[in-house]
Amino acid sequence: APVRKVAVFGGTHGNELAGIYLVKHWQAHGAEIQRPGVEVKPFLCNPRAVEKCTRYIDCDLNRVFDLGSLGRTVVEDTPYEVRRAQEINRIFGPKGSDDAFDLIFDLHNTTSNMGCTLILENSRDDFAIQMSHYIKNALAPEPVPILLIEHPTLKYATTRSVAKHPVGKYEN
Repeated sequence: APVRKVAVFGGTHGNELAGIYLVKHWQAHGAEIQRPGVEVKPFLCNPRAVEKCTRYIDCDLNRVFDLGSLGRTVVEDTPYEVRRAQEINRIFGPKGSDDAFDLIFDLHNTTSNMGCTLILENSRDDFAIQMSHYIKNALAPEPVPILLIEHPTLKYATTRSVAKHPVGKYEN
């Protein structure tokens, strides 16, 4: 199916500045990333953590996109990131539905010596594999490793997992 709705996430972790700067730039200069027939939405995931320049406020936002957290009843002591995950799921999902965004490209930084690394969660996701191939060729001769974090029983609860095609990008 054609990809019509794309989100670029930054600030999943409030102390990972590259994605934050890019998202803020594209929010101010959206024409740079818009393409005919495709909705592209830059999105700052964890604004409170970004404001404090800390990884998170109450818990890691990139670990609370499991169905239990997304369906949790919000009460007074519900962690901020769980509330934010539910909001992100409403905007870009719901997770696992036909209405979910086609692609979420989640930008991160790391202190690991990974260079520019793409993270995929499903070896049978033809679109994500083809997109990764395109990115690798576009950046050649720079190496672009691809890390597959697929596990037969483990379901990932990352911000990008809301999309039909989740892709993470890590840069040191």
